[in-house]
Formats: sequence, C-alpha cells, structure tokens
Amino acid sequence: MDRRNCSSWNEFVFLGITNTPETKVILFVTFILVYFINILANLGMITLILVDSQLHTPMYFFLSHLSFCDLCYSTAIGPKMLVDIFGKNKSIPFLGCALQFLIFCIFADAECMLLAVMAFDRYKAISSPLLYTVNMSSRVCTLLVAGVYLVGMADALIHTTLAFRLCFCGSNEINHFFCDLPPLYLLSCSDIEVNELVLFIIFGFIEVSTISGVLISYCYIILSVLKIRSAEGRFKAFSTCTSHLTAVAIFQGTVLFMYFRPSSSYSLDQDKMTSLFYTLVIPMLNPLIYSLRNKDVKEAVLKLRNKRCI
Repeated sequence: MDRRNCSSWNEFVFLGITNTPETKVILFVTFILVYFINILANLGMITLILVDSQLHTPMYFFLSHLSFCDLCYSTAIGPKMLVDIFGKNKSIPFLGCALQFLIFCIFADAECMLLAVMAFDRYKAISSPLLYTVNMSSRVCTLLVAGVYLVGMADALIHTTLAFRLCFCGSNEINHFFCDLPPLYLLSCSDIEVNELVLFIIFGFIEVSTISGVLISYCYIILSVLKIRSAEGRFKAFSTCTSHLTAVAIFQGTVLFMYFRPSSSYSLDQDKMTSLFYTLVIPMLNPLIYSLRNKDVKEAVLKLRNKRCI
C-alpha cells in the first residue's frame, strides 16, 4: 500500500484490561503482588545459583537463564500495565511499542527453547550419568544458551520489522495492555497475509521443534528409568523431571491456546486474560515450581539463611 495514505501516528494508546473501577482495584492489587513475587523469586533464584557452588551444574545454569528470561519479558510489560490501570495517559511511543514487543518476543522465544534444552539436559543426566559432565560441559551449555538467545533475537527482529513496517490507519487505540501482534494487525490497513504466514511458519517451527524435542527426550528418559532395577532409584531419577514437566505443560499449553486457535474463536477480552497469565503469572510460577519441589534449592536456601544468622 502507498505509505503516503498512512496515518502518521507517533504513538499508540492502550485501551487496557478493563474500565470498571472495582475490577481495576482488584486487578491492580492482584498483579502488583504477582509482579513483586515474580521479581523476588526470579532474582532470588539467579542469586542463589550464583552464590551456591553446589548449584553450579548444567541443570541450574539453564534454570538461572530461565529465571532471567522470565524477569526480562515480564518487566517489559508488567510495570507499564500496572501504571496504565489507573493512569489517564495510556499512550506508548511508536518506537517504544516496537521495543516492548521486541524484548517480549526475544525472551519468550528463548524461554520456549530453554525448556527443550532443559529436557535434553535431564535426558543426558539420567541416561548416561557417568558421562554427564563430559556431554554437558560448560562449553556445551554456553553454546546451547547462546544459540537459544540468537534464535530468539533473529525471530523477534523478523516479526518486529515486518509488523512495524505496516500501514496503520484510522484509530491508534490498541485494544490490549501491551504491544502484541494480533491487536496490532487489527489496526493495520496493509495486507497482513505475509506477516501471518511468517508468524505461522517461524513460530510454528519453533513450537513443533521444541515440543518434539521435549517429547523425544522424555521418551528416552522413561526408557532409561525403566532399566533402573530399584523402585527407589526409578522414583529418584524421575522426580528430578517433575518440576520441568510442570513448567513445560503450563507454558506451552498457554502459548498454544493463545496463538494456535482458529481465528474465528478469537476474543480480545479472553486474549487479555490469557496474556496476563503468560506474561506475569507464569514468570512468577516457574521459580516457585522449581524451588518448592527441589531438594537442592531448599538446602541452598537453608544454608544461605544459616550463614546470615551466624
């Protein structure tokens, strides 16, 4: 489309989550608490892994990066959303909107791939424990994490570039609380067929490959666990995977529901609630899931607390 016919918007305006005063109070109190726990839990997890030498293993190296991703993409969205609940000016600059989506996309993609890498790590730890430190050396772990971030950055740059080259006509009001692709596409008067195709191909490839990676890793894990003779040994081996399986199920289930539904079933109000869950609640849940069900993390917390008491 001829860009001379485009509206020259310098900013977008969020319509927010709700306009009901009572609901605003409930949402603000709930999500400022969620965000506060999110910050404390993820920063606490990263700090704990850094200071405790017993947690300097591949599993916790990846977990620290999972917490970092949770912290980054929730912070790109959470503070602005909380301010806008009662704020009169809910605008965001055009470039600010692009930056918000870019950061969100980089770290959400990275988290998706990190969960698959963590499944591979558990497979190596259970199937060949004697060679585990060789197979998952610090160099291998660093390369895997670097690859995760590079793919996340490449994907985010492609979607951001395509989305913010579109022509936006008429209203500049985004019926959402952050800059996500579906509500932005609704404002565009350009042909978004290419955008939707690229989104489906790239994001679909990431989802299929990561979910397949998790499923294949756990198939091998189950086969390896079944070879362990003692029931106690089998339980101990598989118990290390329950936290990861829980995190994968919550994150991937929400993402698939959000982005892989028929367009006829889209509801902006429903999407806002789902977006609140995966942008703020899931980042809070991940460190809690890993800490509450993990003996090593509990011991590290107790050790750190005892040092402070001395």
